Amino acid sequence: MAFLEPVILKGRHARLVPLELSHHDELIEAVRDGEAWKLWYTSVPSPEGMKAEIERRLALQAEGKMLPFTVLDAERKPAGMTTYMNVDAPNRRVEIGSTWYRKSVQRTALNTECKLMLLTHAFESLDCIAVEFRTHVLNAQSRRGIERLGAKLDGILRRHSIMPGGTIRDTAVYSITAEEWLMVRAHLNWQLEKPR
Repeated sequence: MAFLEPVILKGRHARLVPLELSHHDELIEAVRDGEAWKLWYTSVPSPEGMKAEIERRLALQAEGKMLPFTVLDAERKPAGMTTYMNVDAPNRRVEIGSTWYRKSVQRTALNTECKLMLLTHAFESLDCIAVEFRTHVLNAQSRRGIERLGAKLDGILRRHSIMPGGTIRDTAVYSITAEEWLMVRAHLNWQLEKPR
């Protein structure tokens, strides 16, 4: 049995379903809400690049290197994409990344619940020893969100990769370990239950 198998993760505010080419048109509609692909420090697919990005993620899934999801909101409408990536099955590690959401669901309970579902599956079903998060060192919004989850900064990978526009990315690497999971889970559940 493969380390990662397609799975549906269900919550009150969101549902994660295996990414399919049939989600293409609705994901284009979602990405147009906020036009995040225009941010130079992110790698969000443009409407014109959505098909190629879906195909890229599905090809990596076929190689056992990624498990991509379409994020559905409470009305079961596509709100973005997320993945388990940089899969290291022998060491029981995954990264949660390549995530983007339509602007209208950002800063809502949807992201917190998606991360809770992905972390729960990683630690409680896949028996991961650690889960990573990576982001551009200058993506302050993403870094704040990762830190709010309870992830700890492992360090900065300087001159880590070349971005599509030719700039060099320094990557902030965070992680949550299995030993930290119970505390992080309690914190995320509290965040979901507290009055907004």
